[in-house]
Amino acid sequence: MAEQKFWLIKSEPFKYSWDDLVAEKEGTWDGVRNHLAKNNLKAMNVGDECFFYHSREGLEIVGICTVSVADILDPTDETGKWAAVKVKPKCKFDNPVSLKQIKAEPRLQDCDLVRLSRLSVASIKPDEWKWICEMAEG
Repeated sequence: MAEQKFWLIKSEPFKYSWDDLVAEKEGTWDGVRNHLAKNNLKAMNVGDECFFYHSREGLEIVGICTVSVADILDPTDETGKWAAVKVKPKCKFDNPVSLKQIKAEPRLQDCDLVRLSRLSVASIKPDEWKWICEMAEG
């Protein structure tokens, strides 16, 4: 079994929000057209956990979802070049963690969310995952 990895996936809430994922019970993470983000999608395994980040509006991590189906072809891509995964909601944060909070935390300065701010699917190191979860606890 592969070692569990952690990720951050971004969505604009007016296009697809946490509440949309909860309503669907399982969503397809598709439409990604960046090569590094595609590589991150392809590296995901079933059971990996992802922070769900609301971009553009909110600018905060609102919950955790779990990869339920890994390494599928993006159904929105007619060329067959782009990857997708399916995710299921795990838990919503009572205290969403804002980008401002993350940027203010010295331990998170090397986090992909800070360093590669435009990347829509980012890798999260285990320590970063732990610290952000602690921040969500209040």
